[in-house]
Amino acid sequence: MAKTTKKATSEKKSETKTDNKRSWQITKQQKFVLGCLFILFSIALLVAFISFYINGQWQSDQSAISRLGDRNEEVQNWLGKFGAYLADLILYKGFGIASFIFVRLFFLTGLFLALELTTKKLKNIWFWDLFAIIIVSVLFGFFATSAPELGGTIGFELNSFLQDYIGKTGTLLTLLFGLIVYLIFKIKLSPEKIQSYFDSTKKELKSEIGSLKTSQPESAYNLEEFAIEEDSEEDTIHLKTEDTQFEINKEALKPTISNSSEIDLNPTLKPVQMHINPVSETPVHTEEFVIEKAEEEDIIEENLASRLVADFGLFDPTLDLSNYKFPTIDLLKEYSTGGITINQEELEENKNKIVDTLRNYKIEIAQIKATVGPSVTLYEIVPEAGIRISKIKSLEDDIALSLSALGIRIIAPIPGKGTIGIEVPNKNPTMVSMKSVIGSAKFQEAEMELPIALGKTISNETFVVDLAKMPHLLMAGATGQGKSVGLNAVLTSLLYKKHPAEVKFVLVDPKKVELTLFNKIERHYLAKLPDTEDAIITDNAKVVNTLNSLCVEMDNRYSLLKDAMVRNIKEYNDKFKARKLNPEAGHRFLPYIILVVDEFADLIMTAGKEVEIPIARLAQLARAIGIHLIIATQRPSVNVITGLIKANFPARIAFRVTSKIDSRTILDTQGADQLIGRGDLLYTNGNDVVRVQCAFIDTPEVEKITDFIGSQKAYATAYLLPEFVGEESGINLDMDISERDSLFREAAEIIVNAQQGSASLLQRKLKLGYNRAGRLIDQLEAAGIVGPFEGSKARSVNISDLSALDQFFNNEQN
Repeated sequence: MAKTTKKATSEKKSETKTDNKRSWQITKQQKFVLGCLFILFSIALLVAFISFYINGQWQSDQSAISRLGDRNEEVQNWLGKFGAYLADLILYKGFGIASFIFVRLFFLTGLFLALELTTKKLKNIWFWDLFAIIIVSVLFGFFATSAPELGGTIGFELNSFLQDYIGKTGTLLTLLFGLIVYLIFKIKLSPEKIQSYFDSTKKELKSEIGSLKTSQPESAYNLEEFAIEEDSEEDTIHLKTEDTQFEINKEALKPTISNSSEIDLNPTLKPVQMHINPVSETPVHTEEFVIEKAEEEDIIEENLASRLVADFGLFDPTLDLSNYKFPTIDLLKEYSTGGITINQEELEENKNKIVDTLRNYKIEIAQIKATVGPSVTLYEIVPEAGIRISKIKSLEDDIALSLSALGIRIIAPIPGKGTIGIEVPNKNPTMVSMKSVIGSAKFQEAEMELPIALGKTISNETFVVDLAKMPHLLMAGATGQGKSVGLNAVLTSLLYKKHPAEVKFVLVDPKKVELTLFNKIERHYLAKLPDTEDAIITDNAKVVNTLNSLCVEMDNRYSLLKDAMVRNIKEYNDKFKARKLNPEAGHRFLPYIILVVDEFADLIMTAGKEVEIPIARLAQLARAIGIHLIIATQRPSVNVITGLIKANFPARIAFRVTSKIDSRTILDTQGADQLIGRGDLLYTNGNDVVRVQCAFIDTPEVEKITDFIGSQKAYATAYLLPEFVGEESGINLDMDISERDSLFREAAEIIVNAQQGSASLLQRKLKLGYNRAGRLIDQLEAAGIVGPFEGSKARSVNISDLSALDQFFNNEQN
């Protein structure tokens, strides 16, 4: 027993050391200092390299390199002995002139570190610059064999190595291939660019000749020196000199009524073979080139498009708010001073209780290991051979009783491991702050379209998922278990990562208090229907129009994707940024749209199918065009989360629920009923279930973030969704009084007495079938006694009492 304890303790210590190593991160100040060091080192390299060639160090300082330890030794390098050593090592013994690329590399590295830019581009720069260093070094080694300091020792030796095996011709072809690879992949040189360059050169040459003819027609060409040959069949006159031949169209010399206004008294000369040196005194104006090119409309459109890409680069959707600043991390609170506190006594006590409880049921354990999380500790056990897993699973309540703990959850077995997991809540849980999650390297460096930082796992790793790949999220849990905080964590994650031009939110808040803080960023991040005052929807009657408007937006976006011949929003936006789609044809940059519904059960109760059908449509089709749904509900029952909705929401988050049935409804498995609450959740995306402690973000923190964003320059209005014109509600029937049902008056009295217009009421009172009761309701609506259909609500009654009803019938008879 003691050996097992020592073994577990030593394993725990080693894991703690490993976790500490993994959690080590370079701070902002350290990055800045390191970046400055790289920049200064690049300057030092530049000084040493220039001095190497100017002062002829390879000759004067070569003998002194081996005696650099002698303080009396003098060198010619501007950076002293250190510079002489660096120049000799990197230039002479290294890559020669190609080593100057190292100056650029170290300078850019320092710049990226100091300014905290993304490292993805820096990796690409290092790869291609090192590739260029090798190619240039070997090139100098190939051509400058008499000057080894140009190619360096490495370039010379690589060149010799290649020539020994593939000869001079093979070496030259290899270098040429490397140069082609660099030009195509790094410089982005293509056959189309080369062809467009030659075409533009040809046009400039023609326009230059035209300007020469118009500026000095007599001095440039002496017509007396030409030999004139007239071709009667071709209607042309040939003018020849010793080195030039021209053609003149006869029609140009004959004024006619049709072309008399366009005649040029100086005949236009069309060069066939040209060897003309332009007259040096003739000025060439840029404006003339533009005028000449404007005449060729078909070609200028193609050239103009390529010039736009070359001059302005990719289209930047953030240009309207180019000075927008993302929220800073210091707006968030740090609720815990350090990491997770490990209570060794608690771990030892729980381990002993688990082992003793299993031993009472004749279950021996070969190995046990503990992983401490923020709020839960995972004990992984390996049973002895021959023990059935189902037997351990059935002891869940017994283990919970022995540990006196709330929410014991057994995972048998843990997916991907040959162990059984027992999750035990910590007596003193550690709060996971939103600041620690947002500031983590995993979130900051996440290369995702819509990254969401939910919290931390049992192994204390930041849990980051991509909403664009979910593609929709269903959240459920009992009241007060953390759903609203979870929604705030999702929205905050996107606010810290995405520019207002890239994402828009449609917020539905039936409770009217949970999402109101986001009103401050309405003109930055929110989307709404035209002619509506508030962007956050709190009236359930407006939700149906909003959902149908999103369906219209979805159909419109699919039409744009079809015209652009792409399959999803990412390909479409990439094509639009590359200026390959014409805005005049209706194309525009498409931001992601995220629909957030805080209480879905309330919508189902009030609107029913009118809400469920557009939600199901969006869930089925909207992922490709960038519309994503996040739906939260307190009641994960089958009449709220129907099969049609569940089928299109593979990503689900379950906070603590009250029963195993609710857990199966949301997750298709039990376990959510064993959670401990306060942000403890289970996440699944159709495969494994992950336990996460949701990051906590308080109302003042959200208020600070929205104030920070709202105080900046915004768009003129919120993002406007397309207007939706619904069908006429109710049934517009023009019925004759003679065609009314014989029970019409009696049905009207029942409806007026009850002040409730419903077909089911008539079924019960008059003992009718549904079809006849439905016809009676239609007739009552046509007569104006009851109002139109309003979803799951009962119809309104327009007549207050029976006396008013009698007066209504009397007026009809008269």
